[in-house]
Amino acid sequence: MMITKLLVGTAAAGLLGIFVFGRDVCSYMSTSVTSVRDAIKSEVPLEFEIQRAREMVDNLVPDIRKCMHVIAEEEVNVEDLQREVARKEKELGKQKEQILALRSDLGGGQSAFRYAGRVYTSEDVRRDLSQRFERYKVAEETLASKQQILQARLKSLSAAREKLDGMLAAKQDLEIQIENLDARLKTLQAAQTASEVQIDDSQLARAKKLIRELNKQLDVKERMLDAEGQLTGLIPVDAEEDDDIPADLSAQIDEYFGNEADDSVKTAEKSL
Repeated sequence: MMITKLLVGTAAAGLLGIFVFGRDVCSYMSTSVTSVRDAIKSEVPLEFEIQRAREMVDNLVPDIRKCMHVIAEEEVNVEDLQREVARKEKELGKQKEQILALRSDLGGGQSAFRYAGRVYTSEDVRRDLSQRFERYKVAEETLASKQQILQARLKSLSAAREKLDGMLAAKQDLEIQIENLDARLKTLQAAQTASEVQIDDSQLARAKKLIRELNKQLDVKERMLDAEGQLTGLIPVDAEEDDDIPADLSAQIDEYFGNEADDSVKTAEKSL
């Protein structure tokens, strides 16, 4: 029932759109979908997009590992094929030496030949030589085919290695670009945060005024202390004599310092 209502509603909306916009309804719908998609995309945080890009780069690792596995297998196969080609080349060289040796023996015109303790007629040698020659030509063609296969696989292996190097270089380059994007984003965020910091000028002005007033008060107190020090340092002319001062102070000083006190008194009298 719900599906039927949904289909009916969709059909009604489509008919209404055709009635209102006419033939341009598809263009309006396409533009509307694009606008909605762009609006949703613009709301996605940049941090999320950077993280998504980082994960996409990390997802390249399985493909890189797969490429490395393929290269490793191909290297093993190529090494086996190289050993096989080398063995075939060695066998073919030995066959060639034997064929040339038999050909040389037949060229001598002898009717019988002894090989490994057995005697063979010239016809036996000629028949054996013919078989060897046919086998040699087949082996030579087989070797040439394997050499071509080896060269083709070497080229394929070289191309796979270049592909792997390219994937590794591209991954590293993408990682560097992502780190640069992340650094740029953090720099912009720091600058935005600094620009959004609001300082209350009135509060700042009041603080400065208070500090000036406190400085003035401290200056006043310092001057008052200096003034009080000067007052306490005056000779109290009208003050009563202190009973603690001995009456024979001068005599005590003369007795204590002896001749030095007399010399000081004489010098003072002369200066007067």
